[in-house]
Amino acid sequence: MAKTANLYARIEPEVKEQAESILETLGIPASNAINMFYKQIILQRGLPFDVKIPKSRLLDISEMTESQMDKELEKGYDDMKAGRIKSAKTTFADIRKDYDL
Repeated sequence: MAKTANLYARIEPEVKEQAESILETLGIPASNAINMFYKQIILQRGLPFDVKIPKSRLLDISEMTESQMDKELEKGYDDMKAGRIKSAKTTFADIRKDYDL
């Protein structure tokens, strides 16, 4: 099918740059990615991903009270005692793998 329709959208410049950089690395033109996104909307009969508020948000240490900080440190200590930890070496290896570094 011939591509004859135009789409005009306003997007944050930084978001556009970051996304296009990733698409370039993948060898996918932005127009093809948008076309794939639209086709997935049709196939899924909605957005092809969940749109919801996360159950928790990242902690910002600058916004934490002393008691909140103590509580978070206690959780970390409890995890350590229970063996629910990963070594720094494993953690950094996972980050390098996940972000292709």
